[in-house]
Amino acid sequence: MTISSSLNAGVAGLNANAARLASISDNIANSSTYGYKRVSADFHSLVVQGTAGGAYAAGGVRVTTHRLIDERGPLITTSNPTDLAVDGRGMLPVTSDVAVANGNGALPLMLMTTGSFRPDASGLLRTETGMVLLGWPTGPDGSMPPFPRDTIAGLEPVRVNLNQYAGDPTTRLSLGVNLPATETMAGASGDTLDLTVEYYGNLGTSETLTFSFTPTVPGTGASNEWTMVIRDSASGGAVIGEYTVVFDDTRGGGGTIASVTTLSGGAYDPATGKIGLTVDGGPIELSIGKPGEQGGLTQLSDSFAPISIVKDGSPVGNLASVEVDQNGYMHAIYDTGFVRTIYKIPLVDVPNPNGLVSLNNQAYQVSAQSGPFFLWDAGDGPTGALAGFSREESSTDVARELTQLIQTQRAYSSNAKVIQTVDEMLQETTNIKR
Repeated sequence: MTISSSLNAGVAGLNANAARLASISDNIANSSTYGYKRVSADFHSLVVQGTAGGAYAAGGVRVTTHRLIDERGPLITTSNPTDLAVDGRGMLPVTSDVAVANGNGALPLMLMTTGSFRPDASGLLRTETGMVLLGWPTGPDGSMPPFPRDTIAGLEPVRVNLNQYAGDPTTRLSLGVNLPATETMAGASGDTLDLTVEYYGNLGTSETLTFSFTPTVPGTGASNEWTMVIRDSASGGAVIGEYTVVFDDTRGGGGTIASVTTLSGGAYDPATGKIGLTVDGGPIELSIGKPGEQGGLTQLSDSFAPISIVKDGSPVGNLASVEVDQNGYMHAIYDTGFVRTIYKIPLVDVPNPNGLVSLNNQAYQVSAQSGPFFLWDAGDGPTGALAGFSREESSTDVARELTQLIQTQRAYSSNAKVIQTVDEMLQETTNIKR
């Protein structure tokens, strides 16, 4: 009976608008929730084929709801360096602190678009809701080994111990020194010129390299030749290298290195201008300049001048903070100025983000509807950059939700009016018998 179908359609309309009201309520309640993705309610008509005689039966309406995970909220700046947000496509890999604490094998992969991560008592970077950040660890020297991209086998919980110490040993030293040309001329004193340079060993100790430059004084004219002897304090002052350096005296290349002869120690490479020194704490790459090029060792005028001494390394320092750059590299910054890369945070992408399963606390899981995941470098492929000192705000537009609230209220009232009208018509039908 068509009048009964009208009643059913009215009831379906009430249920559909009640579901839409629930989604609007959820969106408004989370309008200030970081990383929240709004829920959309869509109505779909139900059509019943017409019966004989041209009578029409109302089919009613049904509603489906889905979370628009691919919609992005605006990013805001914060004061915490490990407040992370994705500026574009992609999501952060996280897991639960309960799973980390249990340690029962593989960790479940969860996804977030933003999170405020801070170290707990054990150093784990986690949110207040118990989401632990995952990342790829670097090697001891800060290098990034290859990891699989279609599995989380290489990911591990990011752990930062803010009370740890670390040293940065010296591995490279560039020596820019001018030697006096007058000291290699006949009649010169032949005195040795010394230069001491500090370096840092593998244990963070301060050591010194002593460079002694002795000129070769000829009977007549100028030799333009020096003997460079290198001693290491960590080896008790032992000689670790001895070289004969001859300088060019032509008009075009006057004062530059002409040749270097290795007497002992690491060999000199004229193609790079470098010497491989072996100190007590490990190898150091010493750069003294290439033949015929300015820079490094020179022989000009009558002054002994250390012009430029550039080296890496630093003394032992305490970890002061960590920061994440736009490519996902997490850098540990020490109070001595030493910076070390300790993790790389990949971004997870799936073919259909809206097919992800929604969890509590703005977290998501991969599903059959979302498709398989892939781990990208931040800023590579389809993914956006990773922003530190940032949070993503809710994607809810309160003005839009309030407008839809008014529409939903009117639609609900109209459906209630339909039911009321059908009730009155049925009452009239009942009155026919009286």
